[in-house]
Amino acid sequence: MTQQNKEIVDHTWYARPIFFVADIQRAIAFYVDKLGFNKTWHEADGNGTVCQIERGGCEIILSEESRNARGRIFLELKRAGVEQLQKEIAERSIPTKKLWWGYDVLQLEDPDGNELLVCLENLL
Repeated sequence: MTQQNKEIVDHTWYARPIFFVADIQRAIAFYVDKLGFNKTWHEADGNGTVCQIERGGCEIILSEESRNARGRIFLELKRAGVEQLQKEIAERSIPTKKLWWGYDVLQLEDPDGNELLVCLENLL
């Protein structure tokens, strides 16, 4: 490690993934109505093409932008959080897949192909 890389970190890097979506209202409906997120802000008094959603400290920015890009977020929850999410998934008939991504994960995909990977091992 060089001297330049040995910086003292006295702050937290606050990061939020950006998921590109074709229809902001459809994306909001999926995350809020199906996955239980809350919409925390939406540009242009709710009429814009960018908004932020949040659930349990997980914040995601949704952007209706003409890009051929998809995002992915890896989530680690406490056991109770995973159990609650699985209950909601069953109640709301949300399609999922079990995959291996370094751990056993539950994959949820939004209507635009963005992925939420929920870790099913070594729960917090």
